[in-house]
Amino acid sequence: MGDVVDDEPGFVSLVFHELPEAQMLTRAEAFHARMELRRTTRHFSDRDVPRELIELAVQTAGTAPSGAHMQPWTYVAVSNPGLKQRLREAAEVEEKRFYEERMPAAWEEVLTPLGTDYVKEHITDAPWVVVLFRHSKRLRDNGEWGPTYYSQESCGISAGLFIAAVHDMGLVTLTHTPSPMKFLSEVLDRPEHETAMLLMPVGYPADDAMVPDIQRKALEDILVFKD
Repeated sequence: MGDVVDDEPGFVSLVFHELPEAQMLTRAEAFHARMELRRTTRHFSDRDVPRELIELAVQTAGTAPSGAHMQPWTYVAVSNPGLKQRLREAAEVEEKRFYEERMPAAWEEVLTPLGTDYVKEHITDAPWVVVLFRHSKRLRDNGEWGPTYYSQESCGISAGLFIAAVHDMGLVTLTHTPSPMKFLSEVLDRPEHETAMLLMPVGYPADDAMVPDIQRKALEDILVFKD
């Protein structure tokens, strides 16, 4: 069921399989129940995670809608221990400077209850570190560089799908935004038009993993109906 476009170049028919409402509700409730258990942790096990699972999570992230279908993202997945160590060392240099010299008081106020600091063992503990790079421009067919459109929003949607895919398959991740992030481009040898946006360790939680004792906002605090 869906819109059918006949004899129009560049278009194909939408593939859409309508489900009975009862099945839609069952699926929605089951997915919400799984995602309700999602938590961000900084405590990772070093247990191996098959490369195929990372590939599938990134493939899912790649289904995200994007401005003008530019798909302005590159995911770099790192499992090499030496490279992860370089990433951690560079991140801790920047994070230590941020925590001790550059952190605004308002940011410190909300971070302190979460127990974060500049030590980033999750980068070396987790079997995988996945870094999302946002494309600020694109190479056009004529060989010239042109802009991307809504790349920040597009990559944000893609990252959300990646996180959901990771949790849905039974793993955990963390959205880490070391400040500043230019070192990620340098260590991972990315081109000038790609800007690091998120660093996400992926793996199993450590046996003694802890998370902050916090609650999500209630539905009535995040949803407004206008009937």
